[in-house]
Amino acid sequence: MSDPITTLPTIALRGTTILPGMIIHFDVSRERSVKAIEEAMLHDQRIFLITQKDPEIETPGFQDLYQVGTIAFIKQVIKLPKNLLRVLVEGTEKAELLKLEQELPYIKAETFPYGQDEDILPSSMKEAMFRSIRELFHKYCGESGKISKELVAQILNITEVEELIEQISINLPLSWQNKQKLLEAGSIGESYEILGAILSNEIDVLQIGKDLQKKLKSRIDKNQREYILREQLRLIREELGEENTADDAQEFRKKVKKLQASNEVKEKILKEIDRFKSMNNNAAESSILRGYIETMLSLPWDKRSQDSDDLKEAWKILQDSHYGLKEVKERIMEFLSVRKLTSKGKSPILCLVGPPGTGKTSIAKAVAEALHKEYVRICLGGVRDEAEIRGHRKTYVGAMPGRITVALQQAGVSNPLMLLDEIDKTSSDYKGDTASALLEVLDPEQNSHFQDHYVEAPQDLSEVLFIATANDVQGIPRPLLDRMELIEIAGYTENEKEHIAKKHLIPKQMEINGIPKGSLSIQNGALRKMINNYTKEAGVRSLERSIGQICRKTARAIMEEGKEKVTVTGKNLSNYLGKEKYNYMMANKKDEVGIARGLAWTQVGGDTLQIEVNVMPGKGELLLTGQLGDVMKESAQAGISYIRSVAADYGVDQEFFQENDIHVHIPEGAVPKDGPSAGITMATAMLSAIVKEPVRADLAMTGEITLRGRVLAIGGLKEKLLAAKYAKIKEVLVPKENKPDIEEMDSEITEGLKISFVETMEDVLEKALAGNHK
Repeated sequence: MSDPITTLPTIALRGTTILPGMIIHFDVSRERSVKAIEEAMLHDQRIFLITQKDPEIETPGFQDLYQVGTIAFIKQVIKLPKNLLRVLVEGTEKAELLKLEQELPYIKAETFPYGQDEDILPSSMKEAMFRSIRELFHKYCGESGKISKELVAQILNITEVEELIEQISINLPLSWQNKQKLLEAGSIGESYEILGAILSNEIDVLQIGKDLQKKLKSRIDKNQREYILREQLRLIREELGEENTADDAQEFRKKVKKLQASNEVKEKILKEIDRFKSMNNNAAESSILRGYIETMLSLPWDKRSQDSDDLKEAWKILQDSHYGLKEVKERIMEFLSVRKLTSKGKSPILCLVGPPGTGKTSIAKAVAEALHKEYVRICLGGVRDEAEIRGHRKTYVGAMPGRITVALQQAGVSNPLMLLDEIDKTSSDYKGDTASALLEVLDPEQNSHFQDHYVEAPQDLSEVLFIATANDVQGIPRPLLDRMELIEIAGYTENEKEHIAKKHLIPKQMEINGIPKGSLSIQNGALRKMINNYTKEAGVRSLERSIGQICRKTARAIMEEGKEKVTVTGKNLSNYLGKEKYNYMMANKKDEVGIARGLAWTQVGGDTLQIEVNVMPGKGELLLTGQLGDVMKESAQAGISYIRSVAADYGVDQEFFQENDIHVHIPEGAVPKDGPSAGITMATAMLSAIVKEPVRADLAMTGEITLRGRVLAIGGLKEKLLAAKYAKIKEVLVPKENKPDIEEMDSEITEGLKISFVETMEDVLEKALAGNHK
């Protein structure tokens, strides 16, 4: 027996606990441990082995060590490369750590024998412990199968409970924590309890492990079976040339998971993917299904863009991009304001009506930019098939989704700005009516569940901002027109065109044609001449083309002649644009009999009409020439009937109308003319020719005539007044019913014109006839 207190070189073990009776080797690398072994080998080869509480600590102190360890005898030391020692030891007895005498250069510890209390246990108790531990060990070996049969037989032959517990503790593959608990057991009873608990727990774990293993094996067998079948299926498909279908179906499924859409839509797509997967790759329907699935996956569904609610920025963008168009801009700002206040606000459905070239399409782009919306354009000009809007049933060969769905696909979000361009140019045939198909699209109450025949799933169009454009509302069916908010865009005045040219068109064309800034100057006189004599339009398209022509000629002058700056004036404009194309029919210099000046509205703006009337002997016929339409002819008939009814007031005999023919002609003969607004002008010209009273040359008029001589309201007043202004007319006769229209106009239009309101033909004749013979 060793002395009660022994001082021994000590090694702190990491993740290992050594029990008495164990023969084990371990590697030593720490310098303190190496020196402790060297010290032990110099004396009696005994060393104290104690386990660290935390294996991560590199230099443990007294508090970092357990209180019970094992005194061992070093049987062998082998030096390994990199300053490693492999040590073979045999545990001899338990010992308690009292204190560390030194920690450098190696640990030296004071130890005291840690003997188990001699339990005075009845032999029956020991026998019960023996049998219990023996049975638990036997059961453990049966469950584990990791301990050799020889060792099991050897341990089961032991007859003493103390030796049995010791041998099982040594030979069982326990964790170092459990071994430490056994090492610290102070009695046979305590050792029995700890070992019994460990064995019972290990048996339970092994049994659960076996159950899990069985379940796992059955699952693996099932998965293996599926794998083998899938591999066979893949080989069969490869032989048939269908190997891509399964891969594509898998790829489609991944995309469905990422898709922002309702469960209803996702289920529909997944159902179609399952059909696609089970289909022969070469089947005609396979390509149809593939196209359908790809279309469904590319639609935005619930994906939305974040719209801007910055009113100042939106107004600035609208102002910078377009001159004028005040009503459109104000309506967009109203929509923005309402949406900012309510956090929702229904998207308006606007219809911009006006002549070509007035900026209807481009203002829609600017609105999209101002609202930070995606912009898509659908051109409806010439569309006559209902399927163009609603799509075709996907069962048809070459079936495609409608234009609305395609536009959403292009936008990538469900709340873009959608421009329906030329909505008045749609038509219908035996395949259906396009305008009727648009009724659902443009109805805020219905379009949240828009059904495309191809998609076959409801699409939400309620957040789409629709802007339609048209040149003439006459071409739009009433039910469709009723669903849209009409905003009329009139033609530009000369002043507005000048502003637009300076601010937008000239800089744009200079950039397109590569003209350096400051190399081209177009003077105001040249601009005005271009507007009046080289273009005849309500918009600015022809004006832009003319400016582009000047820019191209300027580019050539810079390159060929080396000019640094080109100045275009009213005098040298013909060098760039050639001879003047249009000459406005200016006001006649003197008053003439039978000639009156009317005002007309055309698709390209306003114009003046010179109505000529000749009276000649004949049979009382009324001749009308100059390609007049039915409405205009009826206006002339109403005019002559009124004149005949008041002829006596002007000293005209009734026989005059039976003995003379009246010929009304409106130049230019090749241009078709129609509408009721020239009624009072024709009546005035006819009466002038009959009574030989000249009509004022500086006066023009517009208005519809009734049989009783009342003057009715007309449309297109802004364009007509602009035409009168260009023709240097001083006074214009306008129906009194149009007074509100005049009051709404900018002073720029009416400035320099005397506007006289008339209610009856008497008012007209009083102002129009130079001598006023009544």
